[in-house]
Amino acid sequence: MTRCLDCGSERTTDQCTSCGLTTAAAELTFRRRLMRQTGIFLLGSLAFPYISQIYPPLDLDWILVFFGLIFFGALTLAVVLERRARNHQEIELMKRAYNGFIPLPWILAATLFINGRLDAQKNVVYYPTAVEARFNMKGIVKGSRRLVVRSWREGERVERLAVDMDDYDRFHEGDPIVVGVEPGALGIPWYYGVYRR
Repeated sequence: MTRCLDCGSERTTDQCTSCGLTTAAAELTFRRRLMRQTGIFLLGSLAFPYISQIYPPLDLDWILVFFGLIFFGALTLAVVLERRARNHQEIELMKRAYNGFIPLPWILAATLFINGRLDAQKNVVYYPTAVEARFNMKGIVKGSRRLVVRSWREGERVERLAVDMDDYDRFHEGDPIVVGVEPGALGIPWYYGVYRR
């Protein structure tokens, strides 16, 4: 190995001239930092689905796919980093890539929060539609309950609206409803509420 696991400096001996750590100490220091960073990433990963239920964007499906790729990519990279550090292999490039993953769930959560929170309630537009199906998937944090309704948007056949337990129990297949949609402060349309027609 030519670089220190902790500071990333070039080394020629067992002890790093920049940080003063030996190979074993640098490995331990790096693995502790990796655990802290992974904890921060996982907290953001819990915040994102929660906020996506409070201010649910209409195009939530592609956002969840993007989030899933980030989540599994980061966790896979963390496992690879830990194993390579344990074997005292080169990790500097992967370490920098992993550091880029850490704020992403927080950025996604903050974007959805700001988009919904700063949106003026006077901008709500109501669209009449009907419930075509319902979907309930239990989850660790909050689960996912969806009403599948006929879309009012051009080019879309259905909309999958994330709803709370009350709305999920209140509406059934075939019920005529009205969906309130907000444009979003950041331009990401999200639905404000579901009401009986």
